[in-house]
Formats: sequence, structure tokens, C-alpha cells
Amino acid sequence: MRQTGWLAVNPRRDFTRQVTLQDLELNQSYALRIESRSLRGMKGQTITGSFKTALGAAQSEAFQFVVLTCQSWPTRDKGTAGLQIYDNMLALDPAFFVHLGDIVYYDKRSAGGDVDARTPELARFHWNRWYGTTDVVKFHQQVPSFFIKDDHDTVTNDASPGRREGDLTWDAGLSIFREQAPMGERTYRTRRWSQDLQFWLVEGRDFRSPNNMPDGPDKSIWGAEQKAWFKREVLASDAPFKILFSPTPVVGPDRKNKKDNHSNANWTHEGDEIRKFCAENNIIVISGDRHWQYHSIDDGTGVHEFSSGATTAKHAGGFSLDLRTPEHQYLAIIGGFLSGEVASVGGEKQLTMRHHRVDGSIAYEYSYSRAE
Repeated sequence: MRQTGWLAVNPRRDFTRQVTLQDLELNQSYALRIESRSLRGMKGQTITGSFKTALGAAQSEAFQFVVLTCQSWPTRDKGTAGLQIYDNMLALDPAFFVHLGDIVYYDKRSAGGDVDARTPELARFHWNRWYGTTDVVKFHQQVPSFFIKDDHDTVTNDASPGRREGDLTWDAGLSIFREQAPMGERTYRTRRWSQDLQFWLVEGRDFRSPNNMPDGPDKSIWGAEQKAWFKREVLASDAPFKILFSPTPVVGPDRKNKKDNHSNANWTHEGDEIRKFCAENNIIVISGDRHWQYHSIDDGTGVHEFSSGATTAKHAGGFSLDLRTPEHQYLAIIGGFLSGEVASVGGEKQLTMRHHRVDGSIAYEYSYSRAE
């Protein structure tokens, strides 16, 4: 058993503290116990949990992971317990979870929220409310999790550097996300989960150019440093399956009036660059932000993209079956989540992506194979 001493929390940062767990062994299960006390030594709450570490680049065995995006408090489907989708994801015994952004909705008008977070205190209220619900807490007590932010959990809809809403400034939004979500040095990261899978989580807000900037080589959502890091890390990887987790679409297709992601016409230059690189390196894209489910294949490059859809049936929408294109392999205007299963089948490595409805039932699946 290992333990820390008593560690101070920061009252100016919502009484939080992030603690790095070091020297963990690969493919090992750990139990965790967190105790609290007042400054005067009065005993407080105790939280317990468990997790299993990644397999690492040398080990191969079957596992599943789950992916979610877009959870709005007014559209929750289990009252103060939270969201039924978390129990249905937990039933798959996932090795890890990725939240692709819009974890909370600070803005009321554009996103169906019920409280405008126009101060840092109200922004924290949004986090405390969601992450105090029983279903969400139970899930995260058992599943290693990665978080990416998008616009609604930074400041407001389609937010870019410098944006503010009332007293909630851009810098405050960035700081609160790092305060509330477990995070290392950077908000863009890569993990080699197993011999078979490596994935990349990218940052889509911190470094972006304005949406209305003329398109060209200097216009970027990722920024030069992150883009160079991504290409360098991908080229160094020998994982059979590579996944890009992006908070916004790279392939789409999107609606014609949208201007905030790489599938939109005003981001063609960098979008083409990233799609071409993903195609050359067999990268599968999993996107957040969309309130509908889809699997699409880019006409120009053949890059595949999946979207999980929003967390509840009430939250689903924003697209229509009438907008289906030949790029869509699957399209459904429903809520739900996405799972991926890595396994060996008939002498081949196989990655199977599945779209699930909110109740956990499978709506669609698609498999990729690689020679062992």
C-alpha cells in the first residue's frame, strides 16, 4: 500500500487538487481511497474507487472502450441521478472512457442550458452539479477517463481566443477546465494503450484562429506546435490501429451554414492537410460536438469518421435524414454512445466500432482488420 500525507486544496480553485499517481505498473488493477478533513482535523468525506492501467506497447489482449459527447443538464433523463447512458456504458466493462467535449454547457441561449455561466462561480456550479450525480460518480469511480473540452465548456458557442461572457473571460474558462478535469501538462495528449492501439486527443480551442479569418496556410484550429507534435507522434507509432479523438469534425459532412470545424468550407486548407495525413497513416477519426450519430467516409481521401451522438434522446437533433450524402455509411438522429472493441479474430487484429442507443443496444457496427 502507498499513501500520501495530507495535501492542501485550493479554495480559490473550487477546493480542488490534482494528484499525479506515479510508478504504476502496466496492466494492473488498483484500489484508491481518498480521505478528507478540515483544517482543524475534523474528519470529512471518504471516496473509494478502482481502476486498471493500460496494457502498454508490448501486450495484446481484448478490451473495449467507450466514447461520449454533449451532455446538457436540461436534457438529462434520470433526474438528479444524472444520465442512464452511464450505467449502460459501465455494463460493457470498458478499459477506458473518452469524453469528447461539451461536458457542461455554460451558455443558455445557444445550447438549451438553464443557467448562463457568466461568472467563474456559475461555471463551477455547472461542473459540481453534473459531477455530483450518482450515475456519473459511480461510473468514474471505476473507469479511467480522458476529457477534451470544446466551445460550450470553455466560454460559449463557437468560442475562440479572447471571447468572454460577462465576467467569464477566456483565460478563466481555460483555467476552470484544467481545475475541474483531470489533466497533465498539456490538453493534447497521446496514449499507447496496447500493442494494438494508440490514440491521440487534440485541443480544438486554445490555439485556433478566428472563424472569419480568410482561409489559407496561416489559418489553424490546432496551431502549428500541436500540429507538428501530432504528425511527429503518429509517424513514430507502429500501432496497428490509430485513432484521432477530436472535439469537432474533421470529415463531417456538416451543415452548409456552419463555420467552426475542419469539415466546413472556411477551414478547407487545414482540413485538407489533416485529412490527407490521416489517410496516409490509416488514422480513424472519432468526433465530438455532433448531436446525431454517423459513420462517414471522406470522398477525397477515404478517411473514416464516427460520431457518438448526444447523451440523451431529448438532446439529439441538429441534422436531418434528408441531408444524408453518399459519404454517410450510417446516419441516425438519435442519442447514444460509441464503443470500440479490440480483439484477435481468425489470426487477425480487429477493431470493431459500434454505435449504441442510449439504452445500450447496438444500432450499427463496422470492423477493421490488420494482419497479426
